[in-house]
Amino acid sequence: MLKNRYKNIKILYVEDDEIARENGVEYLQNFFEQIYEASDAIIALQLYEKYQPDIIITDIQMPKLNGLEFVKRIRQKDKKTQIIIITAFCDKDYLLKAIELGLVKYLVKPVKEKEFEEALFLCVNSLKEDNSNIVKLDIDSYFDIFNKNLLIKNEIVKLRTKEILFLELLLKNKNRYVSYEEIENYVWADSVMTKDALKTLVKNLKTKIPKDLILNLTNSGYKIDV
Repeated sequence: MLKNRYKNIKILYVEDDEIARENGVEYLQNFFEQIYEASDAIIALQLYEKYQPDIIITDIQMPKLNGLEFVKRIRQKDKKTQIIIITAFCDKDYLLKAIELGLVKYLVKPVKEKEFEEALFLCVNSLKEDNSNIVKLDIDSYFDIFNKNLLIKNEIVKLRTKEILFLELLLKNKNRYVSYEEIENYVWADSVMTKDALKTLVKNLKTKIPKDLILNLTNSGYKIDV
């Protein structure tokens, strides 16, 4: 049973809309046993201090204290707790603040059940492996594996679908060279990858990220050096 796998994980759910909060808690009960709920960020801070949750799910637009300010207070002393922010907005300023606050997930309303579940399970995996989906490529560059955002010098850089998949694959396997076969299966899926197509993909990606990050080993594959 899924609940048994996650019975030791504590969830704090913060939402000022009562119906949305009730629905959220009911959904979370499918997977977790220890769920604490708050109608605003002030109450949430008190619950955080008392229960030290492993995962926090919070709305941005709330009375008394907004979600970003709430998370900022948490992050002043706690870099480990996994955090999902749910918002009605999707713009550069919010994305940059999410990166700055070390947010695990940034979900835009209306949130699809599959996205929410994926975010939750990635939080659980991050707790176990002690890692983040936000990867620092160099001093001015970040890639958010979950939200598929590349930020260079505080600007969002648009990536094509195959560029996202290729970068994602390299970062998930950053300690080794990824084989051509793995790249074809992951990036090209059901279609055929040619060497020229791969070279073009890498060349284009290198114009968007620090080009020295991607390494090639002849007849073996590619690796990212971060």
